[in-house]
Amino acid sequence: MAYLLAGVVVLGLLVLLARAFVALDPRVLVRSLRYAIGGVLIAFGGVLLLVRRWELGVPLIVAGFSAITVGRIGPIDLGGSSKSRGGTSSVRSAFLDMELDHDSNTLKGRVVGGTYGGRSLDDLDEAALRALYREVSIDRESVSLLEAYLDRRFPSWREDVEGDPASGSRASPDTGPMTDEEAYEVLGLAPGASEAEIRAAHRNLMKRVHPDQGGSTFLASKINEAKDRLLGRRHG
Repeated sequence: MAYLLAGVVVLGLLVLLARAFVALDPRVLVRSLRYAIGGVLIAFGGVLLLVRRWELGVPLIVAGFSAITVGRIGPIDLGGSSKSRGGTSSVRSAFLDMELDHDSNTLKGRVVGGTYGGRSLDDLDEAALRALYREVSIDRESVSLLEAYLDRRFPSWREDVEGDPASGSRASPDTGPMTDEEAYEVLGLAPGASEAEIRAAHRNLMKRVHPDQGGSTFLASKINEAKDRLLGRRHG
């Protein structure tokens, strides 16, 4: 009877896992996988305790709780490491789609409109980027994003700019309040992330982009806005 019960539990967990593979964001999937593995280990550990196999049951239960709470089973990492693997933060504007890689702290971007639409910023030389800078001057967010990119790739580019081509010509209004979806993308989190995950992502990203560390004021403001948006809705 105990083995039959364990089999039903395992089958149910496998069904839930299969659904997760089909429907969930990869980052949510990693978290779900941790819970599934932990649940299976705890279930089998419980069965072994029922048949008085303490020497096997107790370690399995401990391993199961470890998988769920810290995302590790001994040396095996199940995605619970505090370091983000492959995580990115995304910010979009009228002309640009930018991504900050959490591991390498590399800022990449793609032009989504105008003369250079469809081109990667990395494929453009400094002259082309200057031309793009003049072209996007009508949109303040695009200007700020491109400035952040240029500051990283060509640190001295501002020295050769005669005035600010965008000053006085940033005609487009603000795009409005950030949505929940945009806030999760900025922080590099999956929808439904916990408050602790939101605060940790905000803290780690601010270390990378804070102006005092040579980062971007605009990106830092977006990260702060994303945190305030998500936490404000929970405590409002």
